[in-house]
Amino acid sequence: MTPIPQTDAAVRRWLAPRLLPQRFFQHQSDWVARNLLGQLLVIDRPRELLVARIVETEAYFGADDPASRAYGGKVTTLNRWMWEEGGTVFVYVVHGNLLFNVITGARGDPQGVLVRAVEPLYGINYMLRRRPVRKLTNLTSGPGKLTQALGIRREHTGLNVTDPSSPVRIHRGRRVPDEAVARSHRIGVRQDLPQLLRFFIRKNPFVSSSKKI
Repeated sequence: MTPIPQTDAAVRRWLAPRLLPQRFFQHQSDWVARNLLGQLLVIDRPRELLVARIVETEAYFGADDPASRAYGGKVTTLNRWMWEEGGTVFVYVVHGNLLFNVITGARGDPQGVLVRAVEPLYGINYMLRRRPVRKLTNLTSGPGKLTQALGIRREHTGLNVTDPSSPVRIHRGRRVPDEAVARSHRIGVRQDLPQLLRFFIRKNPFVSSSKKI
């Protein structure tokens, strides 16, 4: 991946052809979770542009996944976004923290990926204003930390990260080779599936501290 330019206008030009297509998010959630590693989460506001590299994710399936918001298959006003098309943003609260999720798979098949940690690349000063920390590696190294630093809110639910007009998008970064990817069980779930559905970049300092390799 070429270095990110140093002005907002140049960064936007650089990002434009890199927007991930919707077909990327129409795969199963575990495929998307693994392949989101190394991609770029972009928050684009009129006077604020933020870019961060995705370094940790978790995959969630549908009605048969006890850790999923769609477990049991019942549609509610809170989880209805799980049944939307791939690329849809779903932000919800857990233990007082906002969590950023992207819906995957086909419409009507509830699956999603939780973005657990990102590595800040551009607009870091804006992130630090929202989340003042002494160590930069503590800025976005967890799902609640990154939403606070990036200013992701519940109102972003329903946006689509493949829409070029969306203020929350995901663009192509650099693919992480298989040997640099680690997996584990998901963190903080009471009842997990047998598959290892947490994916993260080995030795990346922004990966959440729990079960870091």
